[in-house]
Amino acid sequence: MIRKFKIDELETVMEIWLKTNIAAHDFIIEDYWQGNYELVKKMLPDATVFVYEEHNAILGFIGLTENYIAGIFIDANSQSKGIGKALLDYVKKSYSKLSLQVYKKNSRAVKFYLREDFVVSNEQTDKNTGETELVMNWSK
Repeated sequence: MIRKFKIDELETVMEIWLKTNIAAHDFIIEDYWQGNYELVKKMLPDATVFVYEEHNAILGFIGLTENYIAGIFIDANSQSKGIGKALLDYVKKSYSKLSLQVYKKNSRAVKFYLREDFVVSNEQTDKNTGETELVMNWSK
């Protein structure tokens, strides 16, 4: 089931955020994610967040600021089971346009977004990590 995030689920969501970022971005030092943990934790309640829940357990979530997807994060044991696609499809119903940035080296995520009809509109360097990011857009 997909539903709106509740503030008392912040710790669970942040644990998924941290573990997923570390695993998906092995080309960025782990300290970067740990160093941004508190900032993201503070900002997350102001974002639009939807969680994917099964048997009273949160398996993943999607976070947005307006029509910008800040990220889709799925628990390691629940990846490649259609949860990310379900979250993205859920959001696509409410938005006519979506944008995001994804690290070019995160080939799994890049392939996912291309498969879901996102188009690369720009390539840029993330000033915080020095890594190349792809700016991707989707529209109905």
